[in-house]
Amino acid sequence: MDNAVATPAPNTNPHFNEAQWLQVLFLLADTQCWLQQSQEQLIWQLPVKNRKKLLRKNWYLSAKALAHILERHYYKVPRHPLASKFTLSIPAIAAAIRDAYQQPPAPVPDSELLQRVWDTGAPVGYDTTGRVVNILTVITDAAGEIITAFPGIIDL
Repeated sequence: MDNAVATPAPNTNPHFNEAQWLQVLFLLADTQCWLQQSQEQLIWQLPVKNRKKLLRKNWYLSAKALAHILERHYYKVPRHPLASKFTLSIPAIAAAIRDAYQQPPAPVPDSELLQRVWDTGAPVGYDTTGRVVNILTVITDAAGEIITAFPGIIDL
């Protein structure tokens, strides 16, 4: 029986500057923390009741996701003309996304993502065919981070 303790292999990269590497690591960690706080402050500025529900660990709307949703699916942004479009105000879109959490998640076909499909009872925009729809689909990852949201259902 060998009682020897394994020693870690020495760093074979002679150009590795540990002190510089640690500085960059801490800079990135601090920047990421600052960005997270800034993102949450941005969501808190939305005039939406219960906006805290958009920042749950299992239902999280990031600035990146909101920017994607608005760039692709907000009728006032003239990009992606063939995509479905929200005709609601930005606060109303955020409120609808918040409220869609009440729907049970279902798998997105051929994906590891989940979708919540919610009939809002009132028009939210128009789908890819141009029909006015009351349906909102929110796509999340398994942890609940919102990836996108759009009027209508997934076109298969």
